[in-house]
Amino acid sequence: MTIGRMERVPAAARVLWRLIEPVHAVSYFAAEPIAAFREAGYRGFWMGYFAGRAAPLGPVGPELVYALFYNFSFERVARALPDAWTFAPPPVALEARERGATAALQRQLGELARDPRVAAAADLLARAAHAAPLQGRPLFAANRALPEPVDPIARLWHFATLLREHRGDGHIATLLNFGITGRQSHVLQSLAIGMPKTVYVAARDFSDGEWEDMLAELRTAGYVDAAGNLTDAGRAIKDAIETRTDELAWSAYAGLPPGDLDALSGALRPIARAVVGSGDIPHNAPMGLNLSELAD
Repeated sequence: MTIGRMERVPAAARVLWRLIEPVHAVSYFAAEPIAAFREAGYRGFWMGYFAGRAAPLGPVGPELVYALFYNFSFERVARALPDAWTFAPPPVALEARERGATAALQRQLGELARDPRVAAAADLLARAAHAAPLQGRPLFAANRALPEPVDPIARLWHFATLLREHRGDGHIATLLNFGITGRQSHVLQSLAIGMPKTVYVAARDFSDGEWEDMLAELRTAGYVDAAGNLTDAGRAIKDAIETRTDELAWSAYAGLPPGDLDALSGALRPIARAVVGSGDIPHNAPMGLNLSELAD
């Protein structure tokens, strides 16, 4: 979709999210950042994940991360933090995630890594990130306070990460407003897009009992029927959550002229396709992206 040809409404924020999310997500799925966290001294994937993503906040404990990340179990967070900081402090985690993500993108992009569109995309993402509101967006604000990389590939990842966390902060505010807990949101998402329950069991530590408890809560709220499918009310609230998330995310892009929005989407599309084409990001992941849209 060419953004400049569509009405300048928050729907453009969803188009850009689909292109930005894969660039950010290499820090979770690609071999290079996983190896960088291991070399830094963190033990296991999840300690590296929480150390890397929480590092902009400083040497925080599990309570704050559980609150801000919203959808993990407290037990999962507490198994990683604050112990991670005894192996390596936040500045080490920050260096490892940037170095690993940059190396992954260099490999995934190949010749495209030297294309002027990479630097152009990073510069446009930077403009959006600097224009995005800080209030009420703690993860975005913590990341925006970090030093900005100079290398174009590192800048691309850095500003994609800022805008991803900006959208995520707004999404959590929206879920809270609609009365949907972080754990309920996984079940709602699974039913809405057909993502297998096994994805959330593996990635978010759901037991069968907890999954059934979340289904029961959503059923009591009128969002799930007796057969375990979304009701009309369930589909309506899911649509409302996504629409409001787009509206809040749009605040980062609203100041960009249509030509810049077109240039940004045009520059990001081959980058996102190359990342997805590498196969590093699994098609069944909790992010909710339809990676097949970018596979060709």
